[in-house]
Amino acid sequence: MNFAEVVAALREEAEATNERRLLVLAGGRDACYSAADRALDAAGVDRAETTLVGTGTLDCERVGPKRADRLLGTTRECVVFDARADFRPNALGRVVGAVDGGGLFVLLAPDLDSWPDERTDFDRTLAVPPDDLDAVSGNFRRRFAETLRAHPGIAIVDVDSETVERDGLTHPAPRLSTEESIEFPPERAFPDAAYDACLTGDQMTVVRELEALRGDGDGRERADPTAVVVEADRGRGKSSAAGLAAGSLAAEGDDVLVTAPEYRSAREVFVRAEDLLETLGHEVETDHDPPRAIEIPGGGTIRFADPTEAAEIVDGEAPALLGESGDSGAPESPKSPDAPAGTPDAVFVDEAAALSVRLLERFLASPRVAFTTTIHGYEGAGRGFSVRFRDRLAESDHEVVETRLDDPIRYAAGDPVEVWAFRALLLDARPPVEEVVRDADPESVEYRAYTPADLLADETLLREVFGLLVLAHYRTEPDDLARLLDAPNLAVRALVRSDEGSAGNRNHVVGVALLAREGNLPASVREEMYEGGRVRGNMLPDVLTSQLRDEEAGIPEGRRVMRIATHHAVRSRGLGSRLLSEIRAEFEGEIDWLGVGYGATPELLGFWRRNGYRTIQLSTTRNDTSGEYSALMLDPLSEAGAALHERHSRWFASRVASMLADPLRDADPDVVRALLRSVAAPISLDLSDWDWRTIASSAYGPGLYDAAPRPFRRVALKYFVESEGGDSESLSAREERLLVRKVLQGHPWPRVADELGFHSAGQCMRALGDAYEPLVDRYGNEAAEAEKRRYVE
Repeated sequence: MNFAEVVAALREEAEATNERRLLVLAGGRDACYSAADRALDAAGVDRAETTLVGTGTLDCERVGPKRADRLLGTTRECVVFDARADFRPNALGRVVGAVDGGGLFVLLAPDLDSWPDERTDFDRTLAVPPDDLDAVSGNFRRRFAETLRAHPGIAIVDVDSETVERDGLTHPAPRLSTEESIEFPPERAFPDAAYDACLTGDQMTVVRELEALRGDGDGRERADPTAVVVEADRGRGKSSAAGLAAGSLAAEGDDVLVTAPEYRSAREVFVRAEDLLETLGHEVETDHDPPRAIEIPGGGTIRFADPTEAAEIVDGEAPALLGESGDSGAPESPKSPDAPAGTPDAVFVDEAAALSVRLLERFLASPRVAFTTTIHGYEGAGRGFSVRFRDRLAESDHEVVETRLDDPIRYAAGDPVEVWAFRALLLDARPPVEEVVRDADPESVEYRAYTPADLLADETLLREVFGLLVLAHYRTEPDDLARLLDAPNLAVRALVRSDEGSAGNRNHVVGVALLAREGNLPASVREEMYEGGRVRGNMLPDVLTSQLRDEEAGIPEGRRVMRIATHHAVRSRGLGSRLLSEIRAEFEGEIDWLGVGYGATPELLGFWRRNGYRTIQLSTTRNDTSGEYSALMLDPLSEAGAALHERHSRWFASRVASMLADPLRDADPDVVRALLRSVAAPISLDLSDWDWRTIASSAYGPGLYDAAPRPFRRVALKYFVESEGGDSESLSAREERLLVRKVLQGHPWPRVADELGFHSAGQCMRALGDAYEPLVDRYGNEAAEAEKRRYVE
C-alpha cells in the first residue's frame, strides 16, 4: 500500500474498533508537515476537530507546545504532535489522551535512527551548570523510538523517501457488539438527569456512591461523617462523575467546595455541573467560561479554591466567601443560621494523589468529603495516594465509601495507543509486588548504583525504580523519566532484595534515591545567582546565594537527595536510613555535602535529623499544592562542607525567632518543635540580671511574660535547639506547643488558650509560668536563683 492507502486503512480500522491509531511521520520538517496535510485528507478527518501541537502551520487549530495543557479534558478527532522542534514528554502526556476513539494521533519526528542525537530546547533544561548541552544523552529518545517500532497500532512512514516502514494495522477480529442497556440504580436520590448523563455503567455506579455526600433531613447534616474515595485511570470520566454529583448537591441547595492542584484538573467538574443544572431547569450565574463558581440564585453554589485556601475554608480560617478576597468573584453562598460562616456542605478534592498527606488530612474537618484521583497517567500517582493517605483515612471517624472507574469512555478497552503511551512514558510504572519484597530488612538488602545504561537494559528494573520515584513525590511526571535517563547531573542509588524463587534470581528494588549534583559552580555563574539570575538544577546553592546572600555557597560540590522512597510493604524498618548511610559512605571524601529540600512535617524533620541532616533554612511561603513550608538541610562531608553548614546554621539560628514571629507565625507548632531540634548551632542567651529576674519571677512568682517577651523568646529558642525531646528533662508536648504559639509566634492569649485546650487565658498564663520553672533551673544565672528563692524558700 502507498502512503495514502495506509493512512486511510489506519483510520478505517480505528473507526471500526472504536480505538485510536498512531501515525509516525519521520523525516525533514517541511516533508513532515506536507505529509501531515496529506494524511489528514487521506484519513478524512474534520479539520475543525483537529489540533496541531507545534510551531508549524496546518489548516487546523494550533496550540504551542508549552500550552499543551489546553487539551486536557478535551476530545479531538485528530491531534498532530510536532516532536521535531521541541520534544517535551509532559506535552505528549497531556495531549495523547485527547484523541477520541476512531481518531488518529499523528507524531512528527526526525529520522528515528538519528533522533537520539537531536537536541532541542527541552534538552537545554537538562544541561545543569557546570555541564553544557553536549553532556545530555539521548537515552529517552532511543527508548521512545524503540517503543514506536515495537507496539501494535503504530504506522511509521519515512516522509523523505515516502517509504512505509510499518502499516500499523492490527487486523482485529470482529468485535461483538458492546452496546448495552445501562439501567438506572433502582434506589437513587440524585435526579434522573444526572444518571442519564452518564456514559458508562461504571460512571453511573460512581455517581450513585457519591449520593453518600447528601445531608440527612431538613438540617442537611449527616449523622456520621462520610468520605467517598473514587479512583480511576485517565479517560474514565472521573471528573465528569464528580461534576454530576456536585451539580445534584447544588440543586438541593448545598454549598459545594471543589479543590485540585490546578483549576484545569477540576475544569470538567464545573462544566458537567453547569450542564446538569441547566438541564434541570435552574437559572445559574457563573463567573467565567468555563466557570470557577456557579450559583443558583437563592439556592446552592459550587465554588473552586486552591488547596491551601480550600483547607482554610474547611477549617473555618478563611474569609466566608471567596468573593471577599477580591479575586475570584465567587457568589455568596446561602447557609443555614447554624452553619459556620463559609463552611461548605460538601467538599470535592480532585486529583487528591497530588496533595500532601497533611493537607489531605485537613479536609477531613468536613463531614462530607470526596477524594477523587487518577491511578495512572499524567495527572498523578494513585498508588501513592493509597499508600500515604489511606491509613490516615481509616483512622478517622469518617465512614469510608470506596469506588472506582475501569471502563474507558473515549475509546474501547485495550486501545493500543493507550497501551503504548503507558509504556513509552511509564505512566503505569509501579514498584515490585509485595510478595517479593515483604521480608526485606536492612541486613538482607544490597546497595546498588545504577546508570542510565543499566536502566535501559532492564525494563523491569526501570519500571520498579521509576515506580518508587512516583510514590516518593506527587509531582513526578513524564519529563522526569527523560531527566532520569538523560540529565548528566542525576544519579540513581537503590537497595535491592534478591528474589531467590524467580528465574535467574532477580533483584527487586525496595528503596531508591535520586541524587542531583549541585555546586562546584564557576565564579560567573555564582555572580549571576547572587544578582538574581536563576540557575537550573542547583536548588540549594541558588537559595543560599540569591536569598541568603552567600556568594560562596556555590563553590563546594554536593549531592541533593531529590527523591527517596522505600517500598510501602517494608516501611518503618530502617531501609531509608540504610540507604542514606550507604550514600554517605560512598560520597564521603569525594564531595563536600549532602543535602535535601522538602515540605516540612514533624515526621520528615525527625527522619532527616536522625540521619545526620541539619536545617539551615525554612521557606517563608507555603507550597501552593502541599500547603507546607519547605525545609533545607545539609549533612557536611568535608571541611568546605562543614564551613558552609556552620555559617548557615549560625545565620538561621540568629534569625529564626524573628521569622517565627512574622512570616512563619502560622507554622504548625509541631513542625516548629521538630524544626528547631534539627538546628545545629549554639544559642547564646546574653541575658542581663534584670532579664533573668523577670523570667524567674514569672515562673515562680507574680511576674508577667508580657512585660518583657524578648528574654523568654531567647530561652525558649535555646531549649528547643539544645533539647533532644522526649527525655526526662524535656517539657511535655503541650508545654512545648505553648512555648511555640505564645512565646515564639506571639499569638494572643485567648487564641492560644483555645487552641491548646486551656479553660481560660489566665490558666494559659499560669501554665506558661510553670513551663519556665525547669528552664530557669537549667539555664538561669545567680540573679535567677536569687529571684526564685524569694518565692520558694
